[in-house]
Amino acid sequence: MANDAATVIGFIGLGVMGGPMCRNMALKHAGEVIAFDMNADAFQALEGTKARRVGTLADVAAQADVVFLSLPGGPQVEQVCLGPQGLTAGARRPAVIVDLSTTTVESARRVGERLAALDVAFADAPVARTREAAQRGELSLMVGASEALFARIEPLLRYIGSDVTRCGELGCGQVVKLINNALVFEHTMALAEMMVIGERAGVQPGVLLDAVSKGSGDSFVLRNHGRKAMLPRQFPDKSFPPEYALKDIGYMLELAAQVGTTAHVTELAQRYYTATARQGWGGRYFPAVIELIDRNLGPAPAAIGHGA
Repeated sequence: MANDAATVIGFIGLGVMGGPMCRNMALKHAGEVIAFDMNADAFQALEGTKARRVGTLADVAAQADVVFLSLPGGPQVEQVCLGPQGLTAGARRPAVIVDLSTTTVESARRVGERLAALDVAFADAPVARTREAAQRGELSLMVGASEALFARIEPLLRYIGSDVTRCGELGCGQVVKLINNALVFEHTMALAEMMVIGERAGVQPGVLLDAVSKGSGDSFVLRNHGRKAMLPRQFPDKSFPPEYALKDIGYMLELAAQVGTTAHVTELAQRYYTATARQGWGGRYFPAVIELIDRNLGPAPAAIGHGA
């Protein structure tokens, strides 16, 4: 399919990650690429490419064979796929819809079942790594799909990802993505705590990170979130804020409850990022949790039940 110039790709959602992903598809795909976003400014990400802007979801459905989604969450995915103005509302429907968003596992499977009844194939393929990786086309994609559907879409996913892993059937991509994100949030919180303790005990944070990176405590979080955000204490707006972390943590706790597991570490992370958002770092890059720890503000009180 990757070399099939007759295959028209549709892309919906040109945000922080979606913009560069669509750009890579437009630069690498032999066939036509059409794009839709409600924000007109979002199309700046596609300047200099052959990607063509369309005005409605109906326009995408009428022309695209395979549609990729990069949306805020499950409700938006369900509305775009199955809503009254969505991709399956008209006479012509895409053959395949691939969701690159992060949603609940239950939502992915529910949408997939409803699309299957309409003869539309569906895969969940959430992405990991940074915006810079998205720009380079070097994301990691975790895919939930049948073996046949995965074989069909993998060449297209290679436009945006250097690592594309089939994790199992529909919904399994979201399982792995939620686990990945929970581990990042939890490790960031733990690293922040250790950086504060180390500095108060006389070790400069930069020295601490250098030394630990040479030992078994090294990690992606240390080399990226630790060095690039927590060490210089730079937590810009329009990055991944604690509110987004809380959404994914809520999804993870929902999944844990569904499989009968109590996720105590994840619950603690939920409390810490809730406090980060409430104590003045809402909308800022989520490693700002170190500021909360440095001020001894502590996590938010434990909530009754699960969810962010």
